[in-house]
Amino acid sequence: MKKESLEPDYFEEIYAKSDDPWGFASREYELHKYFDTLMHLPRKHYASAFEPGCSIGVLSGMLAPRVDRLLSVDVSEKALAQARRRNADKPTITFRNMQFPRHKPEQTFDLILLSEVAYYWGDTEFDQARDQVLTLLEPGGDLVLVHWTPFVDDYPLTGDEVHDRFIRFSQHTSTLQHLEGKREATYRLDVFRKA
Repeated sequence: MKKESLEPDYFEEIYAKSDDPWGFASREYELHKYFDTLMHLPRKHYASAFEPGCSIGVLSGMLAPRVDRLLSVDVSEKALAQARRRNADKPTITFRNMQFPRHKPEQTFDLILLSEVAYYWGDTEFDQARDQVLTLLEPGGDLVLVHWTPFVDDYPLTGDEVHDRFIRFSQHTSTLQHLEGKREATYRLDVFRKA
């Protein structure tokens, strides 16, 4: 059975009930995962980065010192309003309302970070997102995936399905190289580089 993506209304309803529904700014799990993500970036600094699904901008703010220009996007205007307030002192971050991969940026990046976002895509949009990531990622650029691995009934894909699909793709193409992967109790992290 073909899986369909979650629509923007799903997220607006969640943010209508809570400013931080997943505890991005308060849960120890999230902070540990963010520091782990930053520690596994292959380079100390990047010229330009793309972060789809930035939510309230906690990871965006932590990533900003490592990037000259950061484009962070989300489908929820309520979440973006928080992200802009939280990062008002960081002029290198641009927050934009965008439903990636249905819409995509015009520029290219040397880092793309898919953190807790790709399991919201159904089968068709997942393939579209993967292809767009490869187009948007500059040669030699890095792709970092980080996702919650326990099953969530609402989500079209699991974190493991997301990562396994990217790994299988990298095994059948010379375009994307799998650099490293690790698994924690409740999340998985994989790093790729475009040839």
